[in-house]
Amino acid sequence: MAARCVVTLLMVFLLFTETSVAVTYMSKLIHRFSDEAKSFWVSRKGNVSWPKQRNVEFFRLLLSGDLNRQRMKIGSQNQLLVPSEGSETFSYGNELGWLHYTWIDIGTPNVSFLVALDAGSSLLWVPCDCIQCAPLSSYHYMLDRDLSEYSPSVSSTSKRLSCSRQLCDLHANCKSLKEPCPYIVNYSSANTSSSGFLFEDQLHLASVGEHAPQSSVQASVVIGCGRKQSGSYLDGDAAPDGLMGLGLGDISVPSMLAKAGLVPNSFSICFHENYSGRILFGDQGLATQQSTSFLPYNGKYITYLVEVKSYCVGSSCLKQTGFQALVDSGTSFTYLPSEIYEKVVLEFDNRVNATSFGIEGFPYCYEASSPELLNIPHMELVFAMNQSFIITNPMFQLPNYQGVTVYCLGIHPTYEELGIIGQNLMTGYRMVFDRENLKLGWSHSNCQDTSDKKRVHLTPPPDDISPNPLPTNEQQSTPSPHAIAPAVAVRAPSKHSASMPLLIPSQLSMVSLLLPLMTLCAGQLI
Repeated sequence: MAARCVVTLLMVFLLFTETSVAVTYMSKLIHRFSDEAKSFWVSRKGNVSWPKQRNVEFFRLLLSGDLNRQRMKIGSQNQLLVPSEGSETFSYGNELGWLHYTWIDIGTPNVSFLVALDAGSSLLWVPCDCIQCAPLSSYHYMLDRDLSEYSPSVSSTSKRLSCSRQLCDLHANCKSLKEPCPYIVNYSSANTSSSGFLFEDQLHLASVGEHAPQSSVQASVVIGCGRKQSGSYLDGDAAPDGLMGLGLGDISVPSMLAKAGLVPNSFSICFHENYSGRILFGDQGLATQQSTSFLPYNGKYITYLVEVKSYCVGSSCLKQTGFQALVDSGTSFTYLPSEIYEKVVLEFDNRVNATSFGIEGFPYCYEASSPELLNIPHMELVFAMNQSFIITNPMFQLPNYQGVTVYCLGIHPTYEELGIIGQNLMTGYRMVFDRENLKLGWSHSNCQDTSDKKRVHLTPPPDDISPNPLPTNEQQSTPSPHAIAPAVAVRAPSKHSASMPLLIPSQLSMVSLLLPLMTLCAGQLI
């Protein structure tokens, strides 16, 4: 009987070993400068410059990559970066298109520019060797100093970006790969664009950290030498001194700072009600913030796209009010798909304690000496896993419209497929664009407490925990059937998972069978 036990144990052990081998996976490792990698990039970008293997340039690039990785592991985790003139942002209201701006310094010697902040695009451009630019005199905008014009020939650190570089999207328009790379960016505002050539130069920044003194940092970034502007950017209605795109493109400032290993691939913007704010590069937010995942657009992560499950007005989450929206700091107001807009404004207007009237494109305006008299209803966006975004103030004030104070709703319809969550709804929040983890985070803020304290990677709560339950009523919207879980595509394994063996159900069954057999045989052998 004992001999049979030994034979049985051996058979089970062999079966278990065979099962373990059956779940071994293999994958091919491809060197970043191999022929396979080159073929991949050529298929995406066309002609690309590529180092010849085992020459000086090849080994120099390998060394540069090592140094960047070391900076990413050490330096980038301990600091945030802000423009050298400070993290403050400013809004000048209708004078400059209701956008937020910040002062940045470019080149050697450094020249200051007041650039608009735009999460909906990726290029940093400034007026440069102008053929067709907005006025730059301070009196035109009631500023305390004149605006600037960039001249690459004056900056000792300026270099042309050639058509042969991967960052040159318009290389097909070049007659020679040695030519300077042209650019043209068209914006959503009517006939508004910027065009010129791309250069590389130094962006002057300052590092701020809880345990380190502030120090200056120079980062190499791509700059659009904007020789011709049109539309609002030519008239001086918005961005007369340039625009900093904060989008997901490789050419954006956040992308280049992260690629250089200076900060994590993330940034935050905070907008205050008094038209001031802050921008922080490398900020991944607070442990207590809420978050939702970015969505791919046409299969690629090219913009800050999120999915709203429902729109709530007062205590009701309206039926069939889910939609996808771009999160865009460069858009002043918020735009909802037309069908959802009609439901939202009808419910909102019914709850306001006044009669609405229209003013020059704003159909829902109300006269009142203070907003409290209007009884403005609570409004809320609900994202996946009941993550709640409270709209602190959807109204804006016209203090002296025909002799009275008027409050207007800053929400408009759009007949496009996607809505836009604009700057007005972000006011009062520290908005974290965590590109590393493809998540949008937010937390209430007065825009003065933004530091690197308690910085964390964004992680959604467990599936069975809802930190902000929906209002309990019959009008609650149900999630759309095509929705996906927030972290399905981007969730990384935990730190210890790489060293732990993976037990699939069949292996667990074998273990449960082996243990009692071992106990039985041990008793018989004794």
